[in-house]
Amino acid sequence: MKTVKLKITGKVQGVFYRANSRDQANKLGLSGYAKNMNDGSVEVLLQGNKENIEDFIEWAVIGPEMAEVKRVEII
Repeated sequence: MKTVKLKITGKVQGVFYRANSRDQANKLGLSGYAKNMNDGSVEVLLQGNKENIEDFIEWAVIGPEMAEVKRVEII
């Protein structure tokens, strides 16, 4: 079991990034949360196996259709 916290920046609020993150995490069998931050970023905490977390991070770089992800940082 691994835990990772991500900070996603760009146009990620108001574009269903959190809802899509939840759906993607559920598909991958991951638990955690996604929340909007005051600086306009989205923070995502994930817990699960390493491979599924890596798959989520690959998805996070692209995000949902309306998002414009600039950076995914592991914090």
